[in-house]
Amino acid sequence: MRTGDPGFLRPFIYPRSDSLPFSASEFPLYRDLPFDFLFLRPNNRSVDIYEEIVALRQQGRRGAIATIVNVRGSVPSFETAKMLVRDDGSIVGTIGGGCVEAEVWQAAREVMENERPRTLTFNLNQNPKYDTGLVCGGTLDIFVEPVLPAATLYIFGAGHVAHSLYKSAKVAGFDVNVIDDRESYANRERFPEAKEVIAEDFDQAMARLSPNETSYIVIVTRGHRDDMRVLRWAVQTRARYVGMIGSKRKTITIFRELLKEGIAERSFERVHAPVGLDIGAITPEEIAVSITAELIAMRRGVERPLPHMSWFHSRKLGEMVDEKILTTEEDTEH
Repeated sequence: MRTGDPGFLRPFIYPRSDSLPFSASEFPLYRDLPFDFLFLRPNNRSVDIYEEIVALRQQGRRGAIATIVNVRGSVPSFETAKMLVRDDGSIVGTIGGGCVEAEVWQAAREVMENERPRTLTFNLNQNPKYDTGLVCGGTLDIFVEPVLPAATLYIFGAGHVAHSLYKSAKVAGFDVNVIDDRESYANRERFPEAKEVIAEDFDQAMARLSPNETSYIVIVTRGHRDDMRVLRWAVQTRARYVGMIGSKRKTITIFRELLKEGIAERSFERVHAPVGLDIGAITPEEIAVSITAELIAMRRGVERPLPHMSWFHSRKLGEMVDEKILTTEEDTEH
């Protein structure tokens, strides 16, 4: 088989079914996959893989792109060939088919989950499991990288901390949305580069927002009452991160009130309150930096211990709230 041949076998994915007339189930790697790979000649419809990547990100979905970055010897594809694996398991493009493609598909699923790239090396000459008639021998390296939607940050509140957070988070690559019930604060003059600026009652704004797994919520409103109603909503969304400014005393008080309302304790596992990393921040600008640093750490999946200020991180679920904390904790905002 010639490398780079536009007629090499292209895989199409179908739901697994015993009634399919053809399947690649004879390949062991395919038996554990939730669908069958059918190897057919390419159809006439050309799908632009880059347009598909843009479409995925616009839809708030994930994917992974696999690229052949190095070829040595004869392989059933060509260097720079690409395959996009979507979060639903479907694919666009091909890197040559066969068991190599099945292994790359599985690796792509892991890359989506871990949000970290991987490089895979296949020696088609020495490994007998690749001897399927679909390969020609040789070695190839495949780089698999995640395709992730833009991280969306919802800032509730438009005061001094919110304004500084908007600027630092924007520079860090977040799409920032600002929500406040005061039009004099929530406007385009103060937040010119925000994706959206919403000046209306918090309840009305929350009713039309749908944060997903790539969304981050930071609550910095002007009062405890507003903070509590936003937090009540936030912990019931799919947001990846929820942060709320305030002291430990305020955090515990709101936590207890929401528990009394019937909100499950496990709903607070994603909550960072007090919000931010403990870097001794005092000014609005410094507080914004500490919050942005925590957002970045969450987005990048940092596993090493960090100086989180969150009371929720310092306790265990099911642990009783000490009554003394509520009366002795100094009520200083952040």
